[in-house]
Amino acid sequence: MDSPWAPLRGRVFRMLWIAVLAGNVGTWMQTVGAQWLVVEEPNAATWTSLVQTVTMLPVLLLALPAGAIADVLDRRRLLIGVQTALFLVGAVLTALTALDRMPPPLLLFFTFLLGVGQALTLPTWQAVIPEVVPRDQLPAASALGAVNTNLARSAGPAVAGLLVAHIGSAAVFALNAISYGVFALALIVWRRAPKQGPSHPERFGPAVRAGGRFVRYAPTVRRLLIRVLLFVIPGSVVWGLLPVVAHQELRLGASGYGVLLAALGVGAIAGALLMPRIRKLMTANRLIVVAGVIYGGALLVVALVPNEIAVGAVLVLAGAAWMTLVSRMNATLQLLLPNWVRARGFGIYQVVFAGAQALGALLWGQVAEWTGLPATFIAAAVLMLAGTATVPWLPVHEHDDADRSPAVFWAEPHIMLDPDAEEGPVLVTAIYRVRDEKAHEFVEAMDAVRLTRLRTGATRWGLFRDGEDPIRYVEIYQVPTWEDHLRQHEGRLTGSDEDVEKRAVALADGPAEVTHLLPTNKDD
Repeated sequence: MDSPWAPLRGRVFRMLWIAVLAGNVGTWMQTVGAQWLVVEEPNAATWTSLVQTVTMLPVLLLALPAGAIADVLDRRRLLIGVQTALFLVGAVLTALTALDRMPPPLLLFFTFLLGVGQALTLPTWQAVIPEVVPRDQLPAASALGAVNTNLARSAGPAVAGLLVAHIGSAAVFALNAISYGVFALALIVWRRAPKQGPSHPERFGPAVRAGGRFVRYAPTVRRLLIRVLLFVIPGSVVWGLLPVVAHQELRLGASGYGVLLAALGVGAIAGALLMPRIRKLMTANRLIVVAGVIYGGALLVVALVPNEIAVGAVLVLAGAAWMTLVSRMNATLQLLLPNWVRARGFGIYQVVFAGAQALGALLWGQVAEWTGLPATFIAAAVLMLAGTATVPWLPVHEHDDADRSPAVFWAEPHIMLDPDAEEGPVLVTAIYRVRDEKAHEFVEAMDAVRLTRLRTGATRWGLFRDGEDPIRYVEIYQVPTWEDHLRQHEGRLTGSDEDVEKRAVALADGPAEVTHLLPTNKDD
């Protein structure tokens, strides 16, 4: 139960976890190989930061659409198709590099294509995890995901550094291509149960918009994303400029750079192993403060102490701080998202996370060109510490005990018309009778109801009081289509939403009278 290894006892999770580990090792090897391939080019700081940017930019552009696709289609088949395509792209990249036909612009193009595959993979894999582990093991599974990533971060760069130094980047790219094939084979072996849920899958466009509306009207999710931004933007300076620090400031070769990245990975693994104890000892907000101070201090040491031993030591601490914070945010998000929108929610999370890394890396690369590496790391450290200082005003609210299981508690709509699923907009009204002594409390309770309506499909909402009958309150909200409203009835609402609605209805004299207003047809 409390064991951080409990999810690995499940055969399917264990098999997929190992396959993802192979993929993550390959990805980190790919990054090292690509960055080292351009480290001796003119304007090396710009080229190496651009490698990081084009790796993350596809996630920024595509993670939300990818999440919508993963919520609509069969996630296993989607992952198999993506990994197969990545294998083919990696094979072509390997061949061209081996033939010395890989100028920096073409390298960025292939790196972008691999990033597109990652953009499709990340939210889909995150949405698959709750299918293969029990809900009470989700925090442990999230921590194991962090262990996976950071084992790869530890082993991948070190191996890549050795391979680049003795064989060349083509060998690294080849192993990365093979890792995609390993993940595809593991997915083929996994026989996923048929997808459960509404019989008619959502259409792509409405699904994307529904995911965006959910996050927009979920305050706890929005706050979590802000905290991620404030940490990742200054933190991305390490991932974008560490190869330049190794080459120009510390005078290290590819193997030395691999060791520095391995130090980050070792710290992250140590942090992951301590996560169960950290979760018990620290709230999320205290962890944000501790991680921010440690990471900011590490950036100052990198800027002011050009010694490989000192830099390697603080990178261990930075890796632990990065992993513990990212893992905590990831596990919290797993618990905050209901199943119907989980992949889309993680898609938006990946947009924020990868966007912060991509734009941050580009920003720090330009700052380094203008001011030099030490000043850049000092600026990032100051920004990190300033963001950490905002925790009292922008705290993360953890509600792990909230019921986010589907709740079907609305009565089936009985209407005389037979609307088409795409017909809309639909206007829903609910009439409540509330006595004056309960009016203020009722209006406050309905503000929470407002968020449940908007999270699950409504585009407009209002609460009005009848001027002729002051105890008569009318709730009105608009839904884009009849299909969107039926999805509210069929499982978009959760147990927590039901509790919110019950609190409001309890203040009224009986249940609401609900009507559904449909658009008129010109032929009527």
